[in-house]
Amino acid sequence: MTSAKISDNIILVGEKEANYMKKKQFKAESKRLLDLMINSIYTNKEIFLRELISNASDAIDKLYYLSLTDRKVKLEKDDFYIKVEVDKDKNTLTVRDNGIGMNEEELEENLGTIAQSGTLLFKEENKNKETECIGQFGVGFYSAFMVSDKIEVVSKKFGDKKAHIWTSSGADGYTIDECDKDETGTVITLHLKKDTDEENYSKYADEFTIESLIKKYSDYIKYPIKMDLTHEHKKEDSDEVERHTEEEVINSMIPLWKKSKSEIKEDEYNAFYMDKFYDYEKPLSVIHTSVEGKCSYNALMYIPSKAPYDFYAKDYEKGLELYSNGVLIMEKCGDLLPDYFSFVKGLVDTPDVSLNISREILQQDTQVKTIAKSIESKIKKELEEMLQERREDYETFFKTFGINLKFGIYNGFGQNKDVLKDLLMFYSSKEKKLVTLKEYVERMKEGQDKIYYACGETTDKIDLLPQTDKLKEEDYEILYFTDYVDEFAIQILQEYEGKKFANIASENLDIDSKEEKEELEKANKDNKDMFEVMKKAINIKDVRFTKKLKNHPVCLTSEGNVSVEMEKVINAMPTDETITAEKVLEINENHPIVEKLQKLYKEDKDELEKYTKILYSQARLIEGLPIDNPTEISNLICELISK
Repeated sequence: MTSAKISDNIILVGEKEANYMKKKQFKAESKRLLDLMINSIYTNKEIFLRELISNASDAIDKLYYLSLTDRKVKLEKDDFYIKVEVDKDKNTLTVRDNGIGMNEEELEENLGTIAQSGTLLFKEENKNKETECIGQFGVGFYSAFMVSDKIEVVSKKFGDKKAHIWTSSGADGYTIDECDKDETGTVITLHLKKDTDEENYSKYADEFTIESLIKKYSDYIKYPIKMDLTHEHKKEDSDEVERHTEEEVINSMIPLWKKSKSEIKEDEYNAFYMDKFYDYEKPLSVIHTSVEGKCSYNALMYIPSKAPYDFYAKDYEKGLELYSNGVLIMEKCGDLLPDYFSFVKGLVDTPDVSLNISREILQQDTQVKTIAKSIESKIKKELEEMLQERREDYETFFKTFGINLKFGIYNGFGQNKDVLKDLLMFYSSKEKKLVTLKEYVERMKEGQDKIYYACGETTDKIDLLPQTDKLKEEDYEILYFTDYVDEFAIQILQEYEGKKFANIASENLDIDSKEEKEELEKANKDNKDMFEVMKKAINIKDVRFTKKLKNHPVCLTSEGNVSVEMEKVINAMPTDETITAEKVLEINENHPIVEKLQKLYKEDKDELEKYTKILYSQARLIEGLPIDNPTEISNLICELISK
């Protein structure tokens, strides 16, 4: 009998070493299937380590479960560990565990048959018992072929005397042979591929790289993941550097989100957020929740106090980190957050989300939708509580992220308006601060049936609009819209608690008495011919008298669904699309300018046209609209001044 040494403490035994080279073909379809899995299913090569560690954790789970159900097996949870080793000289990476191990038959079934999962079978056999194994589909192991050209798996099942080694260089097949191994468990050794111009495979034999990958993907595996780490320090009174190696536990093991809220201090929540999401300011709010039922999950989410630098960039990617039993599956799971809550940072850990062959590919199933709907409800509730109990914090939040909520109403044809409408805030002409729609409606004047609003670049500019004077004099509250999406969102919302929205620059405000309305109607009818001359001079939808102005001579309003502010917003966008609001020049019936216009109509219609152009230009300037021919208007003003 001859023997061949494979690695430390593992000896291949057999009459001839040639037996070791006898290949078996994979039981799954063909080389093409394995090639597809290695090269197509996984898009991120570095996740192979996550898969191997998860498999090791599952193996330990099975043995630990056996220790709980079989009195003959006396093992403590503290006895278990996973060990990861790198060898730069040999260009290998090894993952060891002291879990339940596999016998020859199980190596054949689990590694010789692609997509055969021993973990899935174990879960099905114990589906009514408390098990938290991670793997399900039996393909994660093969992701290791993305970075290695040869894999050795040495395993000894608990209770067996014999160990076996499974060896494969890929789709060509594999061998299984007997070998010696002292301890129960499994040792997987990857012989890494040689570096190419496109890929640096040798980095997976680097301590720092592997340590980083463990922290990134497997930090919350519940068993200690150990590594021998090299440390350097200078000798005293010398430039000489000493190196020593220490075995250290790399992973945290206990996730913060699985701890009881009563055990966690505010500083711990904040430190976790600031460290994990690279923010130097603590969050405004923390949402820590645990849900059990048809779809169970733990979630730890944060509402930031400020927007990330790239939040409004096109390539900003929303989403929560998705974990399955503490193993990172996706760094940005966008399906868990609606766009209007894209500012939320955090994570979700669930054993219930269905995964397609690769853990990277999330199925669009009812479980995902159920979790997403629940998360949406939790975020909304947190914002409502912040609004009611921590008003200052909510206003800080809204000034930063309120535009997201407004877009949430506008997008999707208003399907989310009932979720978001009570979270909206606008600046109030009366309160001189942000108020909610509910607060506005609760203090409306008796008989008032509209919610009045005005649009502009800033609250100060809106406050100077001619249309605001009369309403403020009559003690009506006006909401000031300064975000370009405001009016679009309100048009989708249409009404709030039965009160319709009215733009003071485009709607019939209906605040005049019956007598005032009749008087105004008569005045407009009597001056109809004069208005026709004026309309032609400036090519506008209409010219008329109004009682909505107090001291200002003119203002510009609009008819139809497109307001003057909408025209400005849409035409400012970098597209070929332009729109024009149907504008109306309104003249203050009680202003001295009316008498001058009527006199010019009777005596000098050419002069009337000049006055009309100047008045229309003034109205456009007040609304923030450009003047088509500023030179002409400047000359007309100088001409009239010089007379």
